[in-house]
Amino acid sequence: MPSMQLSLPGRACSEERAIVVGAGAGGLAAALSLAAAGIAVTVVERRDGAGGKLRQARIGDSMIDIGPTVFTMRWVFDELFHAAGLEFSDFLALDPAGVLARHAWVAGGELDLYSSLEQSAAAIGRFAGAADARGYLAFAARARAIYDTLEGPFMRRACASPVDLIRAAGLHRLADLWRITPFTSLWRALGRHFRDPRLRQLFGRYATYCGSSPFAAPATLMLVAHVEREGVWLVRGGMQRLVDALCRACRQRGVEFRFGATVDAVETRHGRASGVRLADGDSVAATRVVLNADSAAVSAGSFGMPAARAVPRIAAAQRSLSAMTWAFRARSEGFALEHHNVFFSSDYRREFAEIFAHARMPQEPTVYLCAHGSGDAEQSLFCLINAPPDGDTHTYSAAEIDTCARRMTTVLNRCGLRLTRTASATVATTPTDFERLFPNTGGALYGPASHGFMASFRRPQARTHLPGLYLAGGSVHPGPGVPMAVLSGRLAAASVLADLRSTAPWRPAAIAGGTSTHRATTASPGSP
Repeated sequence: MPSMQLSLPGRACSEERAIVVGAGAGGLAAALSLAAAGIAVTVVERRDGAGGKLRQARIGDSMIDIGPTVFTMRWVFDELFHAAGLEFSDFLALDPAGVLARHAWVAGGELDLYSSLEQSAAAIGRFAGAADARGYLAFAARARAIYDTLEGPFMRRACASPVDLIRAAGLHRLADLWRITPFTSLWRALGRHFRDPRLRQLFGRYATYCGSSPFAAPATLMLVAHVEREGVWLVRGGMQRLVDALCRACRQRGVEFRFGATVDAVETRHGRASGVRLADGDSVAATRVVLNADSAAVSAGSFGMPAARAVPRIAAAQRSLSAMTWAFRARSEGFALEHHNVFFSSDYRREFAEIFAHARMPQEPTVYLCAHGSGDAEQSLFCLINAPPDGDTHTYSAAEIDTCARRMTTVLNRCGLRLTRTASATVATTPTDFERLFPNTGGALYGPASHGFMASFRRPQARTHLPGLYLAGGSVHPGPGVPMAVLSGRLAAASVLADLRSTAPWRPAAIAGGTSTHRATTASPGSP
């Protein structure tokens, strides 16, 4: 796939002004890419700082991550910065994680997964036997094949239908596309590789990285296991340092930021986007507008009716998972914590039925726990359990939050972990809180759920039906997670540049790189 040209003629640039609404990862990537092409860019953000779902909270004397906690897909950021004439390594310090995550089960057993395929296979052999170790190697090969098939034609391109995917991949790869197992659920596919149900739970949890159920998500999500194994990194200073790096790069390329400015509506003129109207009544003119916002909020009218009509509506039944989270300081005993830890419930099917079919918090939740600091002293901990996306219809009371906290603690205790909390305050976040942070989403954190083969193609694309208006973020193509949101921002910028270069019939935009020659890695938002 040829690289996208990054600059425009000086006259074209001088006449163009872009507004990016929302300073999350997708918006910052779009802003950096457009500014590097010579377009004047202003980022408008209603909060006082950048980051979007990349959030932190003060716990005692420390600031800790309470949003995405895993950094993967480094090649996405290397390419983004390189395309802007910068080097990512000059902006951010990363350390590779040898242990990807530590896992424990209420039913018994502990298992570490490693960046080394051989180490993971050996650990699985000790945990579940030689047959499942062989099954893991076959599963890993299958996951890699799926990733190799989809990275170029799906992740890097506008892809609104299976026909688009076939066209992008080429007819000569039809057999490869068929072998990505699109019509089988992830859970069913895992049963072909693993006899031990605990291993199906472990690898089935990758569906939650898209806010989905492993019993309804397609088997193509096996690719997450491959890309995670290929590289998990720890960001020195926490994920907020990634936000800082993106903002610094944007400013170096001339991006202007307006924080504390709420956008009420996208304005139009002569049938196309012409800028935005702020809550204080001010209008900011532009020739292009990129909304880095949840597409459900856009289609619900959060940015005015012209924008709402330009985006497919997302029904409440299509929403992905929300979460209930806690951040606190504690001492741990009985279980040696890694940075990333997952404690599994005894009945995964019941857990997801309670969330998706019955819209209630699970009686026995799977718990994700991110441990900041060394394990021989008091640590800052971030815990997350999956929740229904009902924050717009249900207000979680203090009693309900306490009940969920007790259920979470019970799971941790049954897995051998005992926590003694310290006097510092606990920061709890519920689906109601996520709805306040991201209105008109119900607190869903991943856009629409990836349930069924067509779900990935139903995500909105970068272009909307309103000329001059584009979308970026985890709710649009290619999907959720910080690196995928960055790819969406690059696709939005590529669509803007393609539209500026030619008035000829549109061809699907692609971002530079084609099939990556980097070690392939992917996003993991930290869902259990």
